Amino acid sequence: MTDFFSQGWGWYVAGATVASIAFCIFLIAATAKQRLPGNEKGVSTTGHAWDEIEELNNPLPRWWVGLFIITIIFGIAYLYFFPGLSTHAGSLGWSQTAQYQDEMRRYDESTKPLFAQYASMDIQQVAADAKAKGMGERMYLTYCVQCHGSNGKGSMGFPNLTDNDWLGSGDADYIVTTILNGRQAVMPPMAAAVGTAADVENLANYVLSLSGAAHDSLKAQMGKPKFGVCAACHGNDGKGNKQIGAPNLADDVWLYGGGLRTIQHTINEGKQNNMPAFGSLLGGDNELARAKAKVLAAYVWGLSNDPQAK
Repeated sequence: MTDFFSQGWGWYVAGATVASIAFCIFLIAATAKQRLPGNEKGVSTTGHAWDEIEELNNPLPRWWVGLFIITIIFGIAYLYFFPGLSTHAGSLGWSQTAQYQDEMRRYDESTKPLFAQYASMDIQQVAADAKAKGMGERMYLTYCVQCHGSNGKGSMGFPNLTDNDWLGSGDADYIVTTILNGRQAVMPPMAAAVGTAADVENLANYVLSLSGAAHDSLKAQMGKPKFGVCAACHGNDGKGNKQIGAPNLADDVWLYGGGLRTIQHTINEGKQNNMPAFGSLLGGDNELARAKAKVLAAYVWGLSNDPQAK
């Protein structure tokens, strides 16, 4: 009912609202009876005069006063029937959240047959279907574009979905699972295990050498023995491990940048990244949510694959 941390704030807002309405009622009642002295013609004035020009005190038209009264009555009725006060849920029991959930339920019921037709299809078939592609694109623009960009090329810290370079398998099940459940990525700080700052720099040069990037070959040779602490995840050849999402360090594709200083910082400080789960936004743990995720996954898969390829 309220987002306030303390219920006291809710009572404060409710009290201020009620007091404001009460003041409006008092103001109209008081001014409706008040009349200032008139001039010699009997016309009520404010008493202000200059150069024989007097400021009159004509009352508001009755329709105007009536409009004020109607507004007050409407406000009181609204606060009674709807949750306008944080301390009162409204006699009708209506809430914005409940209305949204009801609308989404009705929407899901109407679209269930539309998505169900793709549930049993291969992801390549779904990606090749023009109608499914349009549906997937609209979902992508709703849920994914904020991080991965409108063209799917991502940015620093957000993976490029168009280069077919995946931390995991990149197949249909992998993409669907990622969409529904999200991903947690953690690389711990490794500086203590590597050694001195010079050792970290040498290791960073060795990592650069794996992909043929510009590096100091002498320092890379000195850093090679230190790569043993990295091999547990990235493999002895540095080509990563898709089972645990360890990146390939030998393909010159970098999520955070492939400069020497960036790699040193990663070794020293580690990395944490998170892709949120979208299962709840797609409808929860049910067949419809999985069907939606499959259509979206097919669109994402098609960004780096040719759906028409045999």
